[in-house]
Amino acid sequence: MRTKTEKGFTLIEMIIVVVIISVLAAVAIPMVETSVKRDKELELRRSLRTIRTAIDEYKKFIEDNNIKMDEDTYNYPEELEDLVKGIEYKDEKGEEKIKKFLRSLPIDPMTNSDEWGMRSYQDKRDENSWGGENVWDVFTKSERKALDGTYYKDW
Repeated sequence: MRTKTEKGFTLIEMIIVVVIISVLAAVAIPMVETSVKRDKELELRRSLRTIRTAIDEYKKFIEDNNIKMDEDTYNYPEELEDLVKGIEYKDEKGEEKIKKFLRSLPIDPMTNSDEWGMRSYQDKRDENSWGGENVWDVFTKSERKALDGTYYKDW
């Protein structure tokens, strides 16, 4: 029995508080994990879109400016680094210039690396091995599944 001068919590009150906090934590942790995964997926989509847009701009620039390239490349970059290094060309005045398409290669948020899986224009769509003739498309090398059940490498 408590008197008015005693202060503090009983053991039952402490157990109830710990149980309530545990239940709230058990509910919150999966939500946080899902939120982090969703953020990484958004970053992956953004990075893929950035690289794919740069590849398309590279091809269009070559075709618009009639720059001669190796026939095996089909006017796509030979490697991803070409998007950062750029293309040397002559403008209307005949001056040498360099057209760059990316400042740097985006990091793959799923593997935390700047190494991307690549496909050549000549490669089959289902293959994960790169033929090496050109870079027609990129994908993540992650083997994990996305929130929607698809594999990241198939994006």
